[in-house]
Amino acid sequence: MAAAVEVHDLVLHYGKTLALGGTSFAVPEGTVLGVLGPNGAGKTTAVRILATLLVADSGTASVFGLDVVTRADEVRATIGLTGQFAAVDEYLTGYENLEMVGRLFGVGKAESRRRADELLARFDLLDARDRTVRQYSGGMRRRLDIGASLIGRPRVLFLDEPTTGLDPRSRIGMWDFISDLVRDGTTILLTTQYLEEADRLADSIIVLDKGFVIAEGTPDQLKSQVGGERLEFVLADMGQAERASALLAPLGREPPSTDTQVRRVSMPVDGGADDLVEALARLKSAGIGVLDVGLRRPNLDDVFLSLTGHLVDEADGDRS
Repeated sequence: MAAAVEVHDLVLHYGKTLALGGTSFAVPEGTVLGVLGPNGAGKTTAVRILATLLVADSGTASVFGLDVVTRADEVRATIGLTGQFAAVDEYLTGYENLEMVGRLFGVGKAESRRRADELLARFDLLDARDRTVRQYSGGMRRRLDIGASLIGRPRVLFLDEPTTGLDPRSRIGMWDFISDLVRDGTTILLTTQYLEEADRLADSIIVLDKGFVIAEGTPDQLKSQVGGERLEFVLADMGQAERASALLAPLGREPPSTDTQVRRVSMPVDGGADDLVEALARLKSAGIGVLDVGLRRPNLDDVFLSLTGHLVDEADGDRS
């Protein structure tokens, strides 16, 4: 499958701070690449370079073979971009916003009006067509923003944390819209801090941390790197966590980890249900109370923790 987006050895500094440290990846046409990482990982920087808004210190990037520096105008005609915050005019109606963007793209007056109504219908906003955007909910604004990025029928869409700030219901709705775009043939580069989002939407994933690609593959390939299953206990008393960890350690492939906020002790195991039964027996004989217990397959949270030693939301919130 031909690559719609190609990036080779991108390096960029903000002053003395390294934002990208030789990043390389490709996005096959008609697929979704999830770019996963915490704030400060370099996700937004990579998108800005691809969208011709920044120029890298070194390295190359192209969209359908068009270099983002030397052929920037042609690249802009090929892409759509939705940033972390909805870039719409609150004092215009939804229809007026889309018509204006179409005119700015040179689509033409009649076509801009036709596309505005078409996109409002597609994103379930026809009922709010003539309401000012200041009356829209967060989810409606995000849908309108994505609609605006599609007015010129881009072949590639860059979605930079498109569900940031949305409630769970709106987030799931946005996932459905993104899936529809892919079915229609749009190539998407999706940056996100939400591991569930990357797991659900992405055909392949790169994991960025502090400007470097530290892992890449399909969601299943990344999860297989962690291996096995995870045994999890929610303790009645977190003061017993140290004793519980010592008792459970011989059963795990790695020492148990603890999450004090939710009183959870967890570890990877190879023995599945047998290890679960043995762990419960050890805790019971030691008089350690358990509120909840589970055995689950690894998810992308486990992958990120295994790769970096910290969770996504524990990273520094530096410029990304």
